[in-house]
Amino acid sequence: MRGPEFDLSQPLGGPRWGEGRRDSRSDRIVGEGFLGATSHSDAAATEIGRIVDRFLTSVRDTLGQVMEALPVDAEMLGPVRDVARGVDVMLATGDVSALSGLVDAINGVGELIATRVTGGYEVDEFGFDEHFHSTIWLPMWRPLFEHWFRVEVIGAENIPAEGAGLIVSNHAGVLPLDAMMTTVAVHDHSGRALRLLAADLAMTLPVSAPLARRAGATLACAADAERLLESGHVVAVWPEGYKGLGKPFSDRYRLQRFGRGGFVSTALDAGAPIIPCSVVGSEEIYPKIGEFSPLARLLGVPYLPITPTFPLLGGLGGIPLPTKWTIEFGEPIETSHLGPDAGDDPMIVFEITDQVRETIQNTLFRNLARRGSVFFG
Repeated sequence: MRGPEFDLSQPLGGPRWGEGRRDSRSDRIVGEGFLGATSHSDAAATEIGRIVDRFLTSVRDTLGQVMEALPVDAEMLGPVRDVARGVDVMLATGDVSALSGLVDAINGVGELIATRVTGGYEVDEFGFDEHFHSTIWLPMWRPLFEHWFRVEVIGAENIPAEGAGLIVSNHAGVLPLDAMMTTVAVHDHSGRALRLLAADLAMTLPVSAPLARRAGATLACAADAERLLESGHVVAVWPEGYKGLGKPFSDRYRLQRFGRGGFVSTALDAGAPIIPCSVVGSEEIYPKIGEFSPLARLLGVPYLPITPTFPLLGGLGGIPLPTKWTIEFGEPIETSHLGPDAGDDPMIVFEITDQVRETIQNTLFRNLARRGSVFFG
């Protein structure tokens, strides 16, 4: 089994603007009202300004919705005040022991916020809260999806309308924003709640861990993934892991190893179809040109990136570049006809793993070749 064929003789970005293209970019509209004699740099700058304006307007609207669902009262502020007092004592006396309960307090604040936001709605065995997912989590990410990255979704009809499905995607961008954008894409274009298989770090960090579980994430292990699939959920996995997320900019859009194909074994055991997913645009949001390896080891994180804007611009370096994204869901690879015992056959697992990887890689190259601009598509 092999993925779709693609002519790799062309450069990743396709022909240069104005070379070998029917629609030469010399007279292409970049932003509304910009034609011909207007320079590309002026038009692009104006269009980016419009992107920022639309994004900020959307953020303001979203914050209003979130605040309506997040009642702030004395009960919620109590743990926050306790943490603030502990920090104050530590700064005044130098006694670090005053912060001995800081991690527990922060986790408590995160859990309290999550509970208050959801209004006490029920959660499933994995901690997923559908009310929180649809009324708080997704609205928080939609401004990025719709107005910052302006995501184009292709092939949403390949996501199962009901029943299980395992989405397998490339991973990139230093921070896992591709996972959030894929979550919005699946919900808004297929009506399904995407359940994420997250790395250990994401499921242990203070505040983020309880929120991640309520948003639908669970630990990336075979047992949890199989239970979710057998229960009829749409699940997403990023087999490249941190190798893909933190790879240098020079290796952009070139897939890293997919491990030993554990995700394929899980899909085979559950009889769930595998949907290859290719994301273009995420590689350029934080171009990684180096990393602080000693500091990363000290902090216990996989990497601490150096980008053209971070740490040079401080906190502003955390703002992702407004690249234009394309998320394409490929045709499902059916597994049910192979039977549950196929997951124990290393040849079948290897063959399907290779097919999924090749499909994603070729789709990435194809969408890169048709992309004219990193920022405008």
